[in-house]
Amino acid sequence: MPQIEIHSKSVYNCAMYEYRIEGGFPIKGTIKASGNKNAALPCIAASLLTSEKVILRNIPEIEDTGVMLLILQSFGAKVEKLSENAWEINASEISRNDIPPELSKKIRASILFAGPLLARTGKAIMPPPGGDVIGRRRLDTHFLALEELGARVSIDRKFEFSANKLVGSDIFLDETSVTATENAVMAAVLAEGSTEITNAASEPHVQDLCNMLNAMGAKISGVGSNILKIEGVKKLKGCDFSIGPDFMEIGSFIGLAAATHGSIKIEGIRVNDLRPLRISFNKLGIRWDIEEDVLTVSADQEMKVNTDLGGMIPKIDDSPWPGFPPDLTSIMTVVATQVEGTVLIFEKMFESRMFFVDKLISMGARITLCDPHRAVVAGPSSLHGEHLVSPDVRAGMAMVIAALCARGESRISNVYQIERGYENLVERLKSLGAHIEKIDVA
Repeated sequence: MPQIEIHSKSVYNCAMYEYRIEGGFPIKGTIKASGNKNAALPCIAASLLTSEKVILRNIPEIEDTGVMLLILQSFGAKVEKLSENAWEINASEISRNDIPPELSKKIRASILFAGPLLARTGKAIMPPPGGDVIGRRRLDTHFLALEELGARVSIDRKFEFSANKLVGSDIFLDETSVTATENAVMAAVLAEGSTEITNAASEPHVQDLCNMLNAMGAKISGVGSNILKIEGVKKLKGCDFSIGPDFMEIGSFIGLAAATHGSIKIEGIRVNDLRPLRISFNKLGIRWDIEEDVLTVSADQEMKVNTDLGGMIPKIDDSPWPGFPPDLTSIMTVVATQVEGTVLIFEKMFESRMFFVDKLISMGARITLCDPHRAVVAGPSSLHGEHLVSPDVRAGMAMVIAALCARGESRISNVYQIERGYENLVERLKSLGAHIEKIDVA
């Protein structure tokens, strides 16, 4: 399939585009939650584990999923679009086990092909993966987990994994890495014997991957916990699997509604995914109602920091699931600028993620960046328009929210980094009444 077909809504050459945003208009309306990008990426990689057809539904049409599908094609897999957000993958014939460098550098998730390629072909070769510019993102845990299963790892400007056969093992991950857990699980399902992964990540997207693999005939127990037990099987069958909703996107739209003093209904949510988010949003005086799979954020929010006992400044900090997700700390930082009171944002995982607050300060936000991980936010602040540059997916979306609640016009460049993670963002924001345009600056 030609590249252009996979990227019918591609964001190639997004350096040539900017967002022009007129702020100060409350958003209002109804949207449907997109599929979880972070579930779609490992599930696409997992389709390599069978020679039978795999159908994946609710796949968001964004740059990252498009690149993963292109990588599949480069291996010799057949990829066909069935309908909007639905793809059929047939990896019955694998002609190569190395990832083209031009594709690997586009996306960090390319590392997710290591486990499936090892399990299927006994070898995987890839350049160092690309991705967001948010600080060091170590890959050591991937290598340690795959080595425990019998893989040999060679590093010389590129990563080379090889194994005569994979054998089950007792694996204790040195950190609760989502993608390392996913790689280890995908390799272990076809390994000989039993595997136990302790200190495993348990995020909803990890659960989606495990549920998909079980639908293919894998034997994984402990899904949703930090101990996964896997009985290896000789082969996997095809499946028809639907990706769950993107709770990070849902959290972004909740924050957008609150920050602009608007209202929103979000359809297709999964209640349990939002429990950690509810606690942190409540600290900012933001609440919502849920009826079946529809979440409603009303316009009459308290928008006042709920202090800890004794009037102490509360803290919003990230931690492995079921803690608050690190991808939403950028969003919460912007929302906090529109809330009465003071709050500490503590992002523990990435040493560069909080640097974007300099741009918020230039817009009029009252933020003290204590160190690379901590920022004290005092609000409410009246923001004004500014020219911004998106450093990563979530900080980019945070800048969009800031621009939409600011006075005057803002421009955001490097929108590629935003559209990698948010499906049809401009169109969906317009449907909610946002004054946003994607303009050509070439």
